[in-house]
Amino acid sequence: MITISNLKKSFGETIACDIPSLTINDGDILGLVGNNGAGKTTLFRMLLDLLKPDEGQVNIACPSDSRFSRSKEAETVNPAESEKWKEWTGAYIDEGFLIDFLTPEEYFAFIGKITDMKQEDVDERLKDFERLAAGEIFGQKKLIRNLSAGNKQKVGIMSALFNKPKLVILDEPFNFLDPSSQNILKHELTAYQEQTGATILISSHNLQHTIDISTRITLLEKGRIIKDMSNENGAAKTELENYFDS
Repeated sequence: MITISNLKKSFGETIACDIPSLTINDGDILGLVGNNGAGKTTLFRMLLDLLKPDEGQVNIACPSDSRFSRSKEAETVNPAESEKWKEWTGAYIDEGFLIDFLTPEEYFAFIGKITDMKQEDVDERLKDFERLAAGEIFGQKKLIRNLSAGNKQKVGIMSALFNKPKLVILDEPFNFLDPSSQNILKHELTAYQEQTGATILISSHNLQHTIDISTRITLLEKGRIIKDMSNENGAAKTELENYFDS
């Protein structure tokens, strides 16, 4: 569970985030939607301790063991004060998360090494992403920096999911992907949540994709929550369409 309390961030006179209270439950697929400047990326950066809030805080309930099984002894931490949350969180915000002077194979070998995985286990895990990779990422003898924008995006998403985290944060994951890859990604994310029970947070300008996969949708405007609604069976679609059409 993630709880947000009195979280505020401004850049000059521009309010980027002003959230008095928000609770994100275990197993939610939460879609953050809003126009440019709504505060989606700012919120994600504060959740990941990449940006310090002016006021307030975030608390994350961390699983109590390395297998990520939730128990009564789960520890609640503030990301700004503890790094325990990093053990079970996967995220991709932008290309700055990548090591772009490596090939994709080298990059995932590096991730495996720092997380104590054997190379054969790394290779086996990468098989799970064959459909998303679509034969365009591995075996190409290209550095990540020389991949297309869409394939860089795929490498970032795969890296976020690679260690099977219980919390996944993806900022605009459908950006740069062709229509086929967008549909594959929707399937991958929903299947991943069903298999692991993970909590997944995504932001997206693609309203339909967000509606398709989210169990809950939070609408932001100028850093503030306008609506926080259940999206069971696409229930939020009409309200969201009315908002963006107005």
